[in-house]
Amino acid sequence: MRYNHAALFAGVAAATPDRTAIVFRDRRLSYRDVAGRVNRLANLLLSQGITIHRSRDQLRPWEAGQDLVALYLHNGNEYLEGMLGADAARAASFNVNYRYVEAELAYLLDDAAPRAVIYHARFAPTLSAVLDSLGRRPDLLLQVADESGNALLPGALDYERALAASSPDVPPTSPDADDLYVVYTGGTTGMPKGVLWTQAEILESSLLAFLPAGLFEAETLDDGLALIAAAEPRVMLPLPPLMHAAAQWIALAGVLSGGTVVFPAVVDRLDAASVWEVIDAEGVMLMNMVGNSFATPLLDEFERGGHSGATLQMMGSGGAVLSAAVKNRLLDLLPHVVVADVAGSSETGSQLTNVSSIAAQAISGIFTAAPGSCVVDDEHRRTLPPGDPATGWLGRSGAIPLGYLGDAAKTARTFPIVDGRRVAIPGDRARHLPDGTIELLGRDSVTINSGGEKIYAEEVEDAFIVQPAVADVVVVGRPSARWGSEVVAVVEMTPGHASTDAELITAAAERLARYKLPKSIVRVDKLLRSPAGKADYRWARDIAAHQPIEEKELVR
Repeated sequence: MRYNHAALFAGVAAATPDRTAIVFRDRRLSYRDVAGRVNRLANLLLSQGITIHRSRDQLRPWEAGQDLVALYLHNGNEYLEGMLGADAARAASFNVNYRYVEAELAYLLDDAAPRAVIYHARFAPTLSAVLDSLGRRPDLLLQVADESGNALLPGALDYERALAASSPDVPPTSPDADDLYVVYTGGTTGMPKGVLWTQAEILESSLLAFLPAGLFEAETLDDGLALIAAAEPRVMLPLPPLMHAAAQWIALAGVLSGGTVVFPAVVDRLDAASVWEVIDAEGVMLMNMVGNSFATPLLDEFERGGHSGATLQMMGSGGAVLSAAVKNRLLDLLPHVVVADVAGSSETGSQLTNVSSIAAQAISGIFTAAPGSCVVDDEHRRTLPPGDPATGWLGRSGAIPLGYLGDAAKTARTFPIVDGRRVAIPGDRARHLPDGTIELLGRDSVTINSGGEKIYAEEVEDAFIVQPAVADVVVVGRPSARWGSEVVAVVEMTPGHASTDAELITAAAERLARYKLPKSIVRVDKLLRSPAGKADYRWARDIAAHQPIEEKELVR
């Protein structure tokens, strides 16, 4: 059975109307409540003609055929309502990075050309500054009130008042499994691109592990809903911003499986105390985060005391390094928890998993592959079998996206035909090991070519992040007259540690070949990451480029 998100949610809501769907601050919304709000938003969009205009069979892979709805929001019930309301209207929502400055926001909105923007009031000034410069101004602006107190933009509607004035009746649409799910890439290594999935494919590729067994084998929607109703509901916490795809996936999995999705009270930054408070108050079972930058402050807060974490069953991480040392620390503090290190991308979904528990020593970099995952040779001609020593491109076939919005050329490059199958190859380098596991080496766009040798930034980062003196690190290349490009580590030190650069390099040399070691270390007070926890390589390269180049060897 292939599912549409809106149809599946409506069925879950009808089957479990009194179950709690979303908890955010003082709001406890039942499935009946959320279904009514989703219907109101869908009918409001439809009243503006925001819907589907061409079916999938009339479109090329990079064409949408559906109106787009921008979600320029912090986490909260409005984000999930925006996603499901757009789906019910047969439009398609997409994520907006709320850290964007005016030029970046204008690029994104021009690229996507949304018919509607749902935004928190605190972002009104930035949105206002770009609206008149857009090639197509959105028809509908819905402003969600927040602590900023910013007034409505001219022509905008207050989100709550607009929903209250709209009909709660089931919208007159017939959602289809091939309707779009759209997620924009982060743009940390290049310009953001809109990735077009069908709703059925994103469910199968990225939400499968969170949904009841047998759901996709069910013959009818009613059969699938019966499986959901019979399963134990779970309480899920998507901790990263929902503008991050992995956070969307766990949130969608929560409401599409009859579970409860909760958010901490503080959503404009990582407030570790508020996270543990909501975990214990709501009995959170599953949560996700982004690498050490999330895990370390959470563990620091837990060690300060006053928190239980007894209900937690699994903590997942993706998008940044979760080092073995931090995993082991987590397991020491919460021995009943399983840690799932997940690798994937907007173009592949959740693709690789590394599971650690108190019974097994944590490792990093080696993963079990999801169905369809493979390693493709450099020329995109064949897949490399397990045990082939060559380094190749990490790929995935099967449930993968259609393409990139409005970009036929990049669609063809990223989704080539290999061995007769269409494969997503977004740019990660990997090696297929003899036992069938996959060694993930790193994103090619941040690979450093130094003296003719390819050096993977993530591999060098792993050798630094395990050191107690290093709180966070990003590794980049900068131009070098001698090497072409030289390795530079931008490091945030752990307070109280006074390791010298030479000591950091010497420790890293225990894990890395000499040619991979940084030629320079740049220390910063705070390493810049996106709100989703992902490294900002453009910022790091700029920091490295403006530091004096010292011609000295840090390792003798």
